[in-house]
Amino acid sequence: MEYWDIYDKNKQKTGRVMKRNDWCLKDDEYHLSVLGVIQRSDGKFLITQRVMTKHWAPGWWEVSGGACMAGEESKDAVMREVFEETGLDVHNAKGGYVFSYHRENPGEGDNYFVDIYKFIMDFDESDVKIQKEEALDFKIATLDEIKEIANQGRFLHYESIKQVFE
Repeated sequence: MEYWDIYDKNKQKTGRVMKRNDWCLKDDEYHLSVLGVIQRSDGKFLITQRVMTKHWAPGWWEVSGGACMAGEESKDAVMREVFEETGLDVHNAKGGYVFSYHRENPGEGDNYFVDIYKFIMDFDESDVKIQKEEALDFKIATLDEIKEIANQGRFLHYESIKQVFE
């Protein structure tokens, strides 16, 4: 069973945990997710396409990320998620934490913080090993290509994270 730490409105751990996707959070309680934007030195970005079996936003494009496990620090979580989903090891990449945002869904039990990281490293398409359970495909995309996908309404979290691409 996978557990997540519960945070307060100041993004401090409360000492309590919740089961993954239990959606039992009260107002002013949050869980923590992470997103890792990976950029090459040529300015292009790695994006992945969600599998069609996803309950939410199937087929949409996104950057790697996921939930922070109980006891796990944000940076460790993003490095783990990027590696699991793309096969890329960002431990020695340039960059790191950029900013955080939060969402509140009153009465739904799903309030969350999202820590955004940006890693800059060189890699080839042959280095990318996508996790077939999570991703249908991947693309090394320019900022203009990402903006176009976002304009079509098919890039997950784009409005919340667009500044990290600039």
